[in-house]
Amino acid sequence: MNRAARPHLRLVRGILAFVAAAFGLATVAAGGRVLAGADPGYIVFRPLVIFNTAMGVAYLAAGIIMMRSLERGRFAAATIFLLNLFVLGGIGYLYQAGSAVALESVLAMTFRTGVWLALFLGLSWLARGRHASA
Repeated sequence: MNRAARPHLRLVRGILAFVAAAFGLATVAAGGRVLAGADPGYIVFRPLVIFNTAMGVAYLAAGIIMMRSLERGRFAAATIFLLNLFVLGGIGYLYQAGSAVALESVLAMTFRTGVWLALFLGLSWLARGRHASA
């Protein structure tokens, strides 16, 4: 890959980092509102809200890390994806077992997990392009 393409890759990395950080801020805001007593309109599984709010802080940190280091950002995205996938499996099981987990929670966790998979794949693509140009 020639040097002319590198600003383009930096832009893509910046967009991925922005998405991660913005997603983190939105997650902290939404979780904070629910933890403060706002009614989201469905059954709230409090451990999941606490997890998601804490992860929102991790999302924000991962966005910052992505801007500073492609490899560390990729590791952060993979770690967040795997944690979300693990929790998705757990709440999916609880939902199927008839526990107090709303379908909206399962769908939201599926969305979060998909976003972090996409971020990881995007960063992996950038890393592959960087190594190909070396």
